[in-house]
Amino acid sequence: MSLKFIARYALLALVAPPAAHAQRGAFPAGVSAAAVEAAPITLAVVSSLPQDPADSLYGRARATLNNGEYMRAAELFRSLYSRYPRSGYAPESYYWEAFARYRTGSSGELNTALSVLRALERQHPDARVTRDAEVLATRIEGQLAQMGDARAAESLTRAVAPPAAPAPTRPPGPTADAPVPAPSPTPAVSPTPAPSGYAPRPPRADREDDIRITALNALMQMDAERAVPILKQVLERRDEGSLDLRRKAVFLIAQKRTAETEDIMLSVARSDPSPEVRAEAVMWLSQVPTEAAVSALDSILRESDDTRVQERAVFALSQHRSPRAGVALRAYVERDDAPLAMKERAIVFLSQQRSSENQAFLKQVYGRVQERSLKERILMAVAQSGGGDAEWLRSIALNPREDMELRKRALFWMGQIRAMAISDLNALYEGMDDPDMREQLVFVLGQRNEPEAVDVLMKIAEDSSSKALQTRAIFWLGQSKDPRAAEFLLRIINRNP
Repeated sequence: MSLKFIARYALLALVAPPAAHAQRGAFPAGVSAAAVEAAPITLAVVSSLPQDPADSLYGRARATLNNGEYMRAAELFRSLYSRYPRSGYAPESYYWEAFARYRTGSSGELNTALSVLRALERQHPDARVTRDAEVLATRIEGQLAQMGDARAAESLTRAVAPPAAPAPTRPPGPTADAPVPAPSPTPAVSPTPAPSGYAPRPPRADREDDIRITALNALMQMDAERAVPILKQVLERRDEGSLDLRRKAVFLIAQKRTAETEDIMLSVARSDPSPEVRAEAVMWLSQVPTEAAVSALDSILRESDDTRVQERAVFALSQHRSPRAGVALRAYVERDDAPLAMKERAIVFLSQQRSSENQAFLKQVYGRVQERSLKERILMAVAQSGGGDAEWLRSIALNPREDMELRKRALFWMGQIRAMAISDLNALYEGMDDPDMREQLVFVLGQRNEPEAVDVLMKIAEDSSSKALQTRAIFWLGQSKDPRAAEFLLRIINRNP
């Protein structure tokens, strides 16, 4: 592919309407980490094929997904389409496996999810989840781009560029900034309509629960001295039918701040027979701004073997500004028995607390952890915590003993720190011999909006002896709003052979 051809493509992207461009220093709307996390999740049952041999396995996989056990759900969905490739559930199982892996957020699982979606396209090109899979793939590429994956960033940027030819008349599908949709449900057989004006009475047990819940809501109007003893009685119940009542009682206790609040929540988190109620008790402790609540959460995190409870405790501790909360999260990251996904989340929360102790800990623990996904999270956390530490990230990027992908991630996050001058990035580029690292630096420069970054990219495109580096530089110049970039690309196009 000639440089003139590449320049024409880049120029086409450059003159596209502003809405088609990624923001400098960010990525196209709808694919930021914050947007991904905020997107609603629809996990209603999608299909019902009771005669299908995979029906039971599919139901178990969906229930596991609904419970937030993403890796186990991914394994079950993969097992389904491997064992029952002709099942009516097979296409959806590819989609939901990818969705489950996407929810873990680690780069390895995100890349695996993309592979699964590509397999879905090959094996079931006409499946009704195909469009949903495309939207999900875009979201995944956006998350990878946010983590410093240059290839994903390029793919995402090309995806939002206007087509060279008129758009087809096919109605547009969901955009990348729309919530990731669940596949459209299979139409169900409509029940026989009830007579006009008919309102069936709910079962007796349901009506009684409604009365109880109404009564519990009324407790909100009572003073704490009268309400708490009644709520404690509700929480002492252990029958299965009282589950909703206990959940409501946990919520109400959290609103009634008394000397007993922490002790009650701690007791529920440790002893309630329902994992859901235990997890909610832990969650509400995050709203109790006392040292006693932090102590209770620390105790739960150290003692509980329930993954869901641990997840809520990690989140709840992240909401407290107490130094002890940071100590508890740091200790959790170093636990050998803690689930990897939970340790990753703890690292993210530590970076959000922006303390010098957390920053120092993250840099120290980087050399002690073995898991690559933890190292990736630490690199991101150091860049985002307390203004970032560009020199430490530089030391990782330049260390030849480090894994190449980790070096590239460090380089990316170093470039995201605005205190890192373009002249320093250029000096780093000039002093590098490794072509992979140079290519990553071109990507990093392409994410900066300073005029100096455009100067460096034009120099690389003009003078580099590597055609691959010239190609990358021209591509990112095509995404720049600097008018000099357009003039430069025109010069390349009009240059004599």
